[in-house]
Amino acid sequence: MPNAAYNRYILRHPITIRSIVMGDALGTKQVEPEAELHRLILEFGKHITGPAQITAASLFDYCCSEIPSPRSAIEAILVIRDFPPRLMSYARMIAGRTVVIVAVDQWVFERDVERGFLGEASAGTLVFPYTALSGKQYLHTQEVALKKRLILELLENLRLSFPELSDRIKIKPEYFMYEVLLNRVRVFPPLASCTSNFMRDSERGEKPNPTLAGYIEALATLEKEGKVRMSQGYVMVPKVQLSETQKSRIWLTNLSRMAPRTLFTPIFEMFPQLLNLFNQNTDVMQKLSTLGKWRRTVNLKRAFVDPQRYVFVPTPQGLVSLAERINIETFVRDKVLHGEKGEIKIETVGGMLNDVYLIKVNIRNEEKRILMKRFKDWSGIKWFPLNLWSLGTPKFAVLARTRLEKECIMNEVLRDEGFNVPKMLHVSLGERLILMEYINGENLANQIKKLANSKTPRTDPTTLATLTRVGELIAKIHTLGVALGDTKPENVIVNPAGEIYLLDFEQASRIGGDKTWDVAEFMYYAGHYLPPRHSEREAEAIALAFITGYLRGGGDANVVRKASLAKYTRVFSLFTAPAVIMAMSKVCKEAKALN
Repeated sequence: MPNAAYNRYILRHPITIRSIVMGDALGTKQVEPEAELHRLILEFGKHITGPAQITAASLFDYCCSEIPSPRSAIEAILVIRDFPPRLMSYARMIAGRTVVIVAVDQWVFERDVERGFLGEASAGTLVFPYTALSGKQYLHTQEVALKKRLILELLENLRLSFPELSDRIKIKPEYFMYEVLLNRVRVFPPLASCTSNFMRDSERGEKPNPTLAGYIEALATLEKEGKVRMSQGYVMVPKVQLSETQKSRIWLTNLSRMAPRTLFTPIFEMFPQLLNLFNQNTDVMQKLSTLGKWRRTVNLKRAFVDPQRYVFVPTPQGLVSLAERINIETFVRDKVLHGEKGEIKIETVGGMLNDVYLIKVNIRNEEKRILMKRFKDWSGIKWFPLNLWSLGTPKFAVLARTRLEKECIMNEVLRDEGFNVPKMLHVSLGERLILMEYINGENLANQIKKLANSKTPRTDPTTLATLTRVGELIAKIHTLGVALGDTKPENVIVNPAGEIYLLDFEQASRIGGDKTWDVAEFMYYAGHYLPPRHSEREAEAIALAFITGYLRGGGDANVVRKASLAKYTRVFSLFTAPAVIMAMSKVCKEAKALN
């Protein structure tokens, strides 16, 4: 009913309106206060809507104080079929409670659920605990539809954030519930109070959680549609190949969704919050002194659940949460010493591109070694010349998190395929840290240096055989669609038993990798160990042994021939002798004849 008609109705029926608004309920039998409040809200809603039909009504208690007060403002959402004003709000005292009633047209409400027409400002209460006053089944259907859409949005964000890991991470349904709630707090900080209270109660797990149940039902629907996989209570995302164009489109779409949320949510939610502040605190102006102070209160005094606690990365030692923070000494005592006493030493073994440490654990006169790698962001002007010089070759991943992600996923992929790689012991994406098995053996670079100093390099059977085996391994990895990205000889270890281990996969890729770069880097980087003069025969021996193995392992001869192109050779001309590069590139050009 329009406001003018509503005012005329009040003048004609003052006693009736007083009974509804003030909760006198004259001449009626005693009922429970909560049930009476619900009845009076619906009665008041009928006077608002007039002839229009109420499809559903829900109640949401903001509980802005730590201890819920009868004076706290609560919000009622009325979904009305064919409501001419489309969207209106009212504030009234009903049964002694401050009630903010939002009346919304059913078409508008359903568009808000379906695509965030109002940034979920009218439908947003469905992600919090709510009470259905009428139309319970309708509200439940809309709740599941809304949560289904929000889950898909969060999965898109995970794909963009972790493109390599996205099909391997395992997600608990709680992640979606908590992440959605925190996103609303980020848009409108005053929602922090009820959000933190809800999270605290959810973590206790003392009673069933209907809010989480809605996400579980939405996930079941998505599983039937083939958009997610469920396994032992975890959500897994099917692998989706995203082009750069698709990534940009998703990023822009996600950004556009934030605009209506940022615009409409504060408009709808500010009024109830201000009512609470006025109702519960006499010193209102002090509370509203600055928005910055309000935000600081939200950040410092509220206990929130980190949603990433419910997102896990698989490692050989089990699942590791993305939110987990690692204490090295605690980890070693729990996972290596198993509670026994032992001596722990940490030594620095590297530190230009990443911080690398060797952890030595002595237990019962036996030493165990663990390698710890902390990833650093590669930023600054010093990387500009390298990127410029390598123009036309693969782009280097420079962000620490991206490189760590690649290291994790490629280690698991190659291990699953039977290749020898160090076993990952622990991963902390938050601290950009990996603990992995230490491989005892000789670095291949050392063997190449010995070959360079040998008087008869072509007849050194051990090193040449190793180079051939490495070529075979890289070729077999290429047949899996994987490009390693960093194939320097330093990243190959030969253990005392003669087994070859591959290391360092932070530049590897299953999407759009350059296999020719792998071949070129291994050869030309190996060539920089050779003396500048009189080294053509050693260069030919190294290239011939490696390429023979690469072709034997199923490698493409065209990949090898491309390694002779200038766009690859010029990168290594900075530190490899021109005669060495020319000798190796000549062997590459003859790859078809070697096959």
